[in-house]
Amino acid sequence: MGCLALNASFEPLTLVPPHRAVRLVLDRKAEILEVDEVRRFRSERSDIPCPTVIRLVRYVHVPRRFRRQVTNTFLFARDDYVCQYCGRHRRSLRNREFLTRDHVVPVSRGGENCWGNVVTACSPCNNRKASRTPEEAGMPLLSVPAEPNQVHLVWAVRRVTLAQARYIRLFYGEDALQAIQSRGGDPLDGGGIHFHGRS
Repeated sequence: MGCLALNASFEPLTLVPPHRAVRLVLDRKAEILEVDEVRRFRSERSDIPCPTVIRLVRYVHVPRRFRRQVTNTFLFARDDYVCQYCGRHRRSLRNREFLTRDHVVPVSRGGENCWGNVVTACSPCNNRKASRTPEEAGMPLLSVPAEPNQVHLVWAVRRVTLAQARYIRLFYGEDALQAIQSRGGDPLDGGGIHFHGRS
């Protein structure tokens, strides 16, 4: 389980390996806010509980609007692991069926590989649509594709503890946390925030 790293402003930045978090603390670049008392880092001179949340001592500038490339991991998470044509969830796909990336306007017809032109499609629907637009194929989309916000991009596929979730709620608000939590819940799905460990 990773350690949640917060900016000096308490903005959740990312999950880092616990040993990296300990190094930041020992270098006085971060302070520990939450720990897992069961796991510890021991050396000749110190005995430190495993940090689960740290806060950077100095503020790190993060661009308010950074664009992340379209990847299937984030695309499927954005679309809740649901085919945007037939509405089937990944769990309901039959043998040899799988989720794919579909370009609403096919690349062969000038469509771009951008958030506004890609959707999650099951393999049968993608094959049926072929090189046509949804209108031409008679396959209306369930939702309009759009770039997910930064909160969703960063946290949609993360695994966090209940304690870590409190800091996400603190900075982004209850609505954002609930929206992310509703994106899944089955750890085998790979989607949504999955809570582990103790609060």
